[in-house]
Parts: sequence; structure tokens; C-alpha cells
Amino acid sequence: MSHTVVIFGASGDLTSRKLIPALASLQRNGLLPENTKIVGFSRTPMTDDAWRASLRATTEDHAGNASFSAESWEAFAPSIHYQPGDISSAEDLARLKERLEALEGGRPTARVYYLATAPQFYAPVVTALGSLGMASEDSGPRRIVIEKPFGTDLDTARSLNAHIHTVFQESQVYRIDHYLGKESVQNILALRFANTIFEPVWNRRYIDHVQITVAEEVTVGRRGSYYDSSGVLRDMFQNHLLQLLMVTAMEAPVRFNADAVRNEKVKVLDAIRPLDLSHVADAGVRGQYAGYTTEPGVAASSQTATFGAIRLEVDNWRWQGVPFYLRSGKAMSCRTTQIVIGFRQPPLELFAAENARSQREANRLVIQIQPAEGIQLHFHTKVPGDGMRLRLTDLNFQYSREFAGRLPEAYEPLLLDCMTGDASLFARADEVEKSWGIIDPFVRAWQSVDMAPIPVYEPGDWGPAASTAWMQAQGRSWFDLCPVLT
Repeated sequence: MSHTVVIFGASGDLTSRKLIPALASLQRNGLLPENTKIVGFSRTPMTDDAWRASLRATTEDHAGNASFSAESWEAFAPSIHYQPGDISSAEDLARLKERLEALEGGRPTARVYYLATAPQFYAPVVTALGSLGMASEDSGPRRIVIEKPFGTDLDTARSLNAHIHTVFQESQVYRIDHYLGKESVQNILALRFANTIFEPVWNRRYIDHVQITVAEEVTVGRRGSYYDSSGVLRDMFQNHLLQLLMVTAMEAPVRFNADAVRNEKVKVLDAIRPLDLSHVADAGVRGQYAGYTTEPGVAASSQTATFGAIRLEVDNWRWQGVPFYLRSGKAMSCRTTQIVIGFRQPPLELFAAENARSQREANRLVIQIQPAEGIQLHFHTKVPGDGMRLRLTDLNFQYSREFAGRLPEAYEPLLLDCMTGDASLFARADEVEKSWGIIDPFVRAWQSVDMAPIPVYEPGDWGPAASTAWMQAQGRSWFDLCPVLT
């Protein structure tokens, strides 16, 4: 069957930096389905040739000389088309429909609508597609891809879901979170469910706590006006961090398909202990990097958090009593996304006397999502010499060392899954709504006038000092270590 990918917001940054390079890479590696057409729709006046030339330059710049092939691009470029138009114009959208039908030539075609637009255009595009009959599957599958943010709280997410479902069935809707397209995130499923050595210890008997960190070295930069109305909770926690928590904590699905995988993920959200406003203050720490209020678009008196750390409890048989610590921030010490499984101490300290000078660290399993993709198991070994002096060392698996070539960009497998109809790595409606239900109390509490002034941290730190003190008060410490790139 032929395929058509329709990109709304085709002249935007997401299209040129991520979507087209990903599609070009799929084509170069022989993974893009045959007879695939890419049709861009945006207000910027442009011809097919002009858009192709612009995309070639940005794709080559994005890919670099090592992975860009002029020959491959020349084979890919004829599949790219452009239709100028305004999303708010019924006439322009009708012309888009005519163009698509002409390009497809009446053949059965699987069509993907990708909303690479600002969130305020999601509902109008859905309405227009419905009114023009473009969601009908009479001539082939129709799927719609929606970027984050999917709503700004539980109420808006519910409203958007309800509106989308007036036009598209849930099976046609693909809510994308690019983190789930990363090889290192998908490898968590392989680590847990394709190996027998981890499952017996992947529970409250052996695990003391779990840390999930998404640290960014950059500041908000030109995103100040957006970020000041969003903050770190909406920007990172409701989507990326909770997705990582679900993959870490979920039970094994009965089979690896979309419904089974997403059912297990939703069970994790159902098991997270609900927190009301009176308990949220003790279950999290916020912070703001020094200089944030002077960023373009940011209010001088802003109390928006650029750093956050929260504690969640998963009340089920596997995880009862094991806290999950979620942390993210801007202007941090380095760029890293990692999951740290902190194991319990042995029941008897046989070598305490020889190691009394320093508190012995427990075993850790560190899953590096980016940028130094890999897995490290930290365990104790004896230091050569007299006595039983111990040192924490590690077994170190690195993608860059074990697998030749570059890792696929996250959008590559996700776009391919959209085209082939595999929704395993996409969020379901109930998953999105339950995620907002978990994060909303923190948002409301941190926006409350009763909250103390937000603590400030220096750019390059691991957040405010209050975060370190908060963890120490619970008898734990953050794993603050920048990954080593090889």
C-alpha cells in the first residue's frame, strides 16, 4: 500500500530539524515504505522545488557529512511536495485535499497527518479534517500524530481528547513523546524482559529507591515566553519523566503489542499514590536558576520553577515502599538523562571495620538514556593489598562501543511505527489524562501564594541546595555524575 505523510506546520523548526531528516534516514536505510509521499502544508509561499532545496540544506546540516548522502537525497527528493495554505482557511484545506487525492491517484493509501504546529491549532486542524471527510478510512488507514504539550492540565487534556474523538477513533490517534523513540529507552524493556538475571531483584525486596533525572545544561534561551507559562513540571514531568517511570515500573505485558504494553503502563499510573495539596509541599522541591528573570519574555517577578524534584510512591505488590524520585532542570551541571536503580544494603555488614572511614555505597544500576547511551552496574570489589578494603567499581555497557554506526534518531522508529500502525510507543488517551492528574497537584501547589519564595541556584549546579538537603533528610543522596562521552 502507498503511504502519504502530511505535515501541518511544514515550514517550522520541528519539520526541518527532526521530521525530514528522520524520513530521509529511513529512506537511505531502505526502511521507508515504497511509494511514500511527504506533503508539507504551511502559510509560507513556496514551490515544491524551493521546499526541497531548503530541506536539503537543513537535512545535510543536521545529519553531518558522515550520514548525509547526496545520491540518497536525490532519490528521496521527488517524494517531497509542498502545498501553501492557512490552517484557518477552509478553502486552503480543501485545496490540500485535492492535491493529496491527485498525488495518490485514487490508489488505496495509508495517510499520516502530523501536527507540527503550535498547540492552539490542534483542535482547528482536527475539525477541518473531519468536516472535509479526511479522517474517513474508506480508501486506506488514516492516522493523526499530535506533539506535546497535549493540554496544559487535566481539564484541557480531557477537552482535547474529547474533541479529537469526535473525528478520529482512539486507534487512529498517535500522541508522540520522542523519548520513547530512543534506543536506550526501548532497551529498558529488553533489559527487563529478555534477561532472567534482573527480574528476580526488580522489586521492593532488593531495591531501595529509583532516581530518574533529566538534566539540561542549556537555559530557556528564546523559549522564555513559553517556558514562563509552563515551567518544568508541565514541560518535562507530565510527559518525559512519567514515561520513563512507567517503562521502569511496569509489569511484563502478556505479549508485545500496543494494547498490552499500554495497559501495563496505565496500571503503573493507577498505582501511584494520589497527593492532595496538603501533602505536595513535602513531596517535592523546586528551584529557579539565577538570571532566569532577565531572560527575554520572562516576567521580572516570575516564580516559575526551572528545576523540580518530586517523590512518588507506587502502591502495588512490586513497588510498595520504594520511592521514585523524579528530577529535572535547566542550566544544570551537564546534559544527561538517566535512571538509577538504588539497591538495598546487604543485611549484614561483614566488612564494616575495614571501611569505617567512609559510608559504603549500595549497589546501583545506572541506565544512561542520553547522551552517553549505556548501562553501568556498580558493585563492590576488594582493593588489592592487606585487609578487606572495598571499592565501588562497575561493569560498563556502551552503545557506541558495542554497536557500530550512529544510533537512529528518536523520530525515525516513531515515524515508521506511525506509518505501519504500531502504537506501542505512543500515549493513549487515558494515559495522558492520568499523567496530568498526578502532576496537577504539584503545579497548583507551586503556583500557590502560600508557597515560600522560590530558591535560586547557580547555573552549572545540580539544582538548589534545598534539593540535596531534601534527599539527605530521607537518608538518601542524588547520583550527581555527568556521563563520560567516548
